[in-house]
Amino acid sequence: MPHPLSPFIPVCDAVATLFSPHVEAVLHDLETGLIFHIANAFSKRRPGDSSLNEAGLVSTLDEDVIGPYGKSNWDGRRLKAITSVLRDAAGKPVGLLCINHDIEAFAGIFDQLKSMMDIAAPMQKTTALMADDWREAVNSVIGEFLTAHRTSLAGLTNANTDGLLAQLDARGVFAIRKAVPYVAEILKLSRATIYNRLGAIRQKQDATVQGEPR
Repeated sequence: MPHPLSPFIPVCDAVATLFSPHVEAVLHDLETGLIFHIANAFSKRRPGDSSLNEAGLVSTLDEDVIGPYGKSNWDGRRLKAITSVLRDAAGKPVGLLCINHDIEAFAGIFDQLKSMMDIAAPMQKTTALMADDWREAVNSVIGEFLTAHRTSLAGLTNANTDGLLAQLDARGVFAIRKAVPYVAEILKLSRATIYNRLGAIRQKQDATVQGEPR
């Protein structure tokens, strides 16, 4: 018996192909909680990865379309996303088709127009969808850091990298299981290097705190 989401694979591929390379399309299996299919993946996710959807999400899916809403990619690039709820013949939600549009290429033009004409409201993040996606939290912190320092991942200096690791640590990112391998992949560093630099950063912070007047 074919998987209920199999008929949506061509739709997923067609959308991603039409808008390549700026759009990825992802099929989430609500029964398994895993990514069933992904086309033109630029978010470092693969089929079989956890969808990281909020517990009890299915019972809240009253609408057929969710969004659009804002997200951050792993490299800090801004995404505009929209989700379609896929249902079986009885109307039960069986999957989600999420379309993520990389709008960073148009960000400069958008920001310039926004500064001239106050006509665009910021996209709001969804709260019911993928609320437990720790990768989104990591992406947001990285995006904030890159924006504040007017740089990119490729342009990070050693001092910038330590600053970013310190900021991620301060936000509690490294308390999340699997966060270190994810950050290591983004920064193109080994896990050992992340742990070593993080240890040095924490020692320096502890020494600073101990040296403060009480």
